[in-house]
Amino acid sequence: MRRTKLIPVVVAFFLGGILASAQSKTITFKKGEVLDILLFTGKPEMGKLFPRYKETAFDFALKTGYKPQPILAIAETTQGGLQPGSFVFGKWINLSSRKKFLNEITTQVPDFHEQRRAMWSSFYLAYYEMRKDISFDLNPEKVIVVTAYWEDESNTFLTFKKEWLKKAKNKGGRVLLELNEAMSSVGYMYKPNYVVLTEWDNRADFEVFKKESLKMGEKGIQNVNQFIIK
Repeated sequence: MRRTKLIPVVVAFFLGGILASAQSKTITFKKGEVLDILLFTGKPEMGKLFPRYKETAFDFALKTGYKPQPILAIAETTQGGLQPGSFVFGKWINLSSRKKFLNEITTQVPDFHEQRRAMWSSFYLAYYEMRKDISFDLNPEKVIVVTAYWEDESNTFLTFKKEWLKKAKNKGGRVLLELNEAMSSVGYMYKPNYVVLTEWDNRADFEVFKKESLKMGEKGIQNVNQFIIK
């Protein structure tokens, strides 16, 4: 399913982010910083309502330690039923600043959740405390794929993951980022056990791998989402 570029453009304008599709961008996080993954679908009213959200909730986020990152569109959902329109990386200076925002936002902005519901038909959040320094490039000339797994049985899934990564590398995929131990918040819960960002030289290589990975079956897997992002 193709996605409109309108919503990402609006979000980039108001959130101060950069549309990653315009040029290659390097994403860098230091140990102790917090990486957000935001998945959402905007409503038609979003452009009209966002200025107030920017002046209230987003302003508080910036004061608390939020640092905007590249805005990406979800070009296609390749596995799973979840089909958000935008994929956003966010950065917080540390876990305390991330939790401060979640704990205090409704005191600072009493209609915070009402504003979000008015602008987005879906909104999911996962955040991760970085255990080490990381850096990776988002190259618009490549095919960037985000895959999220929920495990059913941890030992079985560990075997599945090792085989999955082996197949991806053998078919030409490059692992840019791996995330475990997701945290989330009530009302926006998104807690996959494992998220992996892979890069492919072209769509054909990715399709060959996807076909092979689907043959692995579902043992050890409770759920999966997979998106191509731009």
